[in-house]
Amino acid sequence: MKFYFPDSQDQISPTYDFIKDEYSDFRVRQRDDLYAHQAVKPAPYDGILVSKAIVDGSVKGAGKYSTPQRDRLYRDGVSHFFGLPDTMRSLGDCGAFNYIDEEYPPYTVDAVLEFYYECRFHSGISIDHVIFGYKPEVTEKDADPAWVKRREISLELAEKFIQAVKGRNKLLSEGKRKLEPVGAAQGWSPDSYADSVARLQKMGYKRIALGGMVPLKTPEIIACLERISEVRKDGVEFHLLGITRVDSMERFVGYHVTSFDSTSAFRQAFMDERNNYHTAGRSYMAIRVPQVDGNLTLKRLILAGVVSQSEAIKAERECLKLLRLYDGDKGVEVQEVMDSLRAYQSLLGDAKKLKQVDKYEDTLADRPWRDCPCDLCREHKIEMVIFRGTERNKRRGFHNMTVLEAKMRKLSLA
Repeated sequence: MKFYFPDSQDQISPTYDFIKDEYSDFRVRQRDDLYAHQAVKPAPYDGILVSKAIVDGSVKGAGKYSTPQRDRLYRDGVSHFFGLPDTMRSLGDCGAFNYIDEEYPPYTVDAVLEFYYECRFHSGISIDHVIFGYKPEVTEKDADPAWVKRREISLELAEKFIQAVKGRNKLLSEGKRKLEPVGAAQGWSPDSYADSVARLQKMGYKRIALGGMVPLKTPEIIACLERISEVRKDGVEFHLLGITRVDSMERFVGYHVTSFDSTSAFRQAFMDERNNYHTAGRSYMAIRVPQVDGNLTLKRLILAGVVSQSEAIKAERECLKLLRLYDGDKGVEVQEVMDSLRAYQSLLGDAKKLKQVDKYEDTLADRPWRDCPCDLCREHKIEMVIFRGTERNKRRGFHNMTVLEAKMRKLSLA
């Protein structure tokens, strides 16, 4: 089972100063900052997924790439741009969720192929159109006409896509990277997914990406895979788009799922209410120490005269000082740290978040960062569980992916 990490230009600065909370004056982001596979060893994923919508933008607006970044990706190719090791694969897609509200995908097959070939991806997914629901008992005759239309659009574009890929691959000179075509299957039920797979196989696809399954519960995904297995041809492999269900991966493998992609482990570091720092056995809540000059709620309270700026800065610094002293075994106990965190949080006047402080006690008492073998935890120690600014939060996300990688490696060896 291979894990692809979807790119959204998430990098960290190796020279960031956590004590002063500032970047080096000499930092050049595109030259110095690191992707997860450069920041930790072993790399926490087997490949990287890059969406055209992220690079070139979509109907929702500009992408995540600046014009110079985009130009460099097209010029240098995906492997060189990201500094990928030779063993790491690249997978391109269109980013269907970026145009989910449109009646028809905004990209042409030629435009997508230009992106895949110019950037020299190993594999590329055909253009698809996400279906909005799941009703396992509904036949095509009774299904929402919009669902039927979106599935047909996906299949029609997949037909044009694979024919165009075959033509372009034939024209490539010896030694040039040929693109592996990956067909995108959409559906609203096990039967409709199976029919999509059967038709994609007939077109000649040997690898098929199953889309639109992110909202589905695991038993629903299994039901679809079981039905798909009835029509699967020998040698055909499946990719799950946006799915991370580690506990079910062994079952997925049994249905010839060989790869998946997801940002879940990374995003939980800073988007989840409590499961921010992952370990093999459980997850912990990160310890929130807002930056006085960066927290909008606190800035409004200070401007309104409700909170003293000097008092807020003093409380912020006290929390950070005690956390570091505690980590260094400098005579500070858990409760002393907890009291300082409560005092600082109380300034914000948010009763819900103040109550959350109680959850920090497990994080502090267990000190999970001390048992973690990843490069980032060994270097940054308690900073890894402090919820504060992008540099800490992204490092914690990278750490979470190392935990996921270890779980996947353990499954593959079982």
